[in-house]
Amino acid sequence: MKSKVLVAIAAVAASVGVLSFAAPPAGGDIAASAAQKAPEFANIDHWFNAQPLKLDELRGKVVLVDFWTYTCINCLNHLPYVKEWNEKYKDQGLVVVGVHTPEFAYEKSAKNVQDAINRLQIRHAVAQDNQYATWRSFNNQYWPAVYLIDKQGKIVYSHFGEGSYGTTEKKIQALLAEPAPASPSTGGS
Repeated sequence: MKSKVLVAIAAVAASVGVLSFAAPPAGGDIAASAAQKAPEFANIDHWFNAQPLKLDELRGKVVLVDFWTYTCINCLNHLPYVKEWNEKYKDQGLVVVGVHTPEFAYEKSAKNVQDAINRLQIRHAVAQDNQYATWRSFNNQYWPAVYLIDKQGKIVYSHFGEGSYGTTEKKIQALLAEPAPASPSTGGS
């Protein structure tokens, strides 16, 4: 009897451990000393709502990279905030890029992605990342996942999953308020 109770307790403890590891990390601010240059968009199959974008060409802008897929309920719940930030801040220097990385084979269809973009009324740039190359270059593991890139091209904030919308928007505002980097031609760093 005692061994059955111990086995049951061990099973519960193991399942609690597994559940705690299954939850995405909180993300948040990344210390300036730890901030790394954002990787380029890699092996993108199609671009929607924009010509192909390169992060190096977006220096001086704040970039929000949103990993999503059109059948993920968490992504769909989070999408209105991303769309609102795009509309609210695009004229102030925010560039929103949705990186559509499929979870299922049928989500690899460019037509299906375009249909979802139209149905969901997405106006910001969307990169179709069927090969997971950009996903891997960001070391991403979650849908949805948001990364904020500062005007110098460094990832300075992340959030995984739904929520923290107020915190994310405050970070967008703070990054937009920062001065643009000095251009190399003016002798700045």
